[in-house]
Amino acid sequence: MPPRIISADSHVTETPEVYGPRMAASFRDKAPYVTHDPDKGDLFVIPGMRATSVPVGLIAAAGKKAEELKTFRARFEDLHPGGWDPEARLTDQDRDGVGGEIIYPTVGMVICNHPDYDYKKACFDAYNLWIAEFCAAHPDRLFGVGQTAMRAPEEGIEDLKRIHSLGLRGVMMPGNPAREDYDSKIYDAFYETAIELGLPLSFHILTSTSDSQIGKTTRGPKLNRFLGIIRGCQDIIGTFILGGVFERHPALKLVCVEADAGWVPHYMYRMDHAYDRHRYWLPAGAQLSRKPSEYFRENVYTTFQDDWVAFQVMKLVNPERMMWANDFPHSDATWPHSQEILREHTAHLSEWEKSRVLHDNVAELYGITH
Repeated sequence: MPPRIISADSHVTETPEVYGPRMAASFRDKAPYVTHDPDKGDLFVIPGMRATSVPVGLIAAAGKKAEELKTFRARFEDLHPGGWDPEARLTDQDRDGVGGEIIYPTVGMVICNHPDYDYKKACFDAYNLWIAEFCAAHPDRLFGVGQTAMRAPEEGIEDLKRIHSLGLRGVMMPGNPAREDYDSKIYDAFYETAIELGLPLSFHILTSTSDSQIGKTTRGPKLNRFLGIIRGCQDIIGTFILGGVFERHPALKLVCVEADAGWVPHYMYRMDHAYDRHRYWLPAGAQLSRKPSEYFRENVYTTFQDDWVAFQVMKLVNPERMMWANDFPHSDATWPHSQEILREHTAHLSEWEKSRVLHDNVAELYGITH
């Protein structure tokens, strides 16, 4: 393994104090909070959402056995303290052989689908202040990503500037903006600002209305729902590529987070086929100057954790856009077994490929110099 592995997608476990004390006064009485249910354990409650409670047992279940994930009777005080304590977090990193992490929210993922954009804005502003404080404790190993509610492009630009001033390394986008969609030209100035500030745009699974699990039923067994959560990220990538966003902003970087990557070669091929056969379905004047797969290879980064297929298809993708992650402390995390999994999954790769996927790509993308 490279001497310093960086996880491209890890998470915090927000405490109620992350939001309430930092939220605008008009929203403090509606801040997310934790309550206890005798059957489900501690629940993170987000007022104003159709399904308001999130069992804390799954959001910080890294390292648990599969049979333990069927019960939710967890108490907040029993969770990994590294989810909110930066000192404990370094111990968690060391145990997993990780020298740094790009850090995303957990409760903030759910809030991305909150129907009230004003509430979303208040929560994200509070979170950005807290995650900057969290990462400031160890800026050489903790690299935070801020959030924007995208109520309007102009406000999004101000959010980017504030996120950058806080020392955060990227911006996590809600899957659905308040106005139009992300391929609209009303967002062109926002994209140019992101490029100027060096802030990649991250789209995480479960943050779009199309892949949110809230209030939805699943065809077949409940487990079937797990297999469909990458679709929202694929829809967003298609919107950016086929909608001409990368054509207009060739230096823009998009990160597809936690949606795996083994599917990427076929998706690129399928996009090229669709454009070759049906490009005249696009609006007049919307034709692209390059194949869709070429935009994907250059502008789109994908993060993945336990994805054996992703390591097998390196010659069919751009290895300089693939980034491994451990997803700590979520239930799908490879922590604390990342080293043994990586030894198996990367055994066939060259040293250059290992370095790119486990360190260099994420370091270059987020301006990490060590």
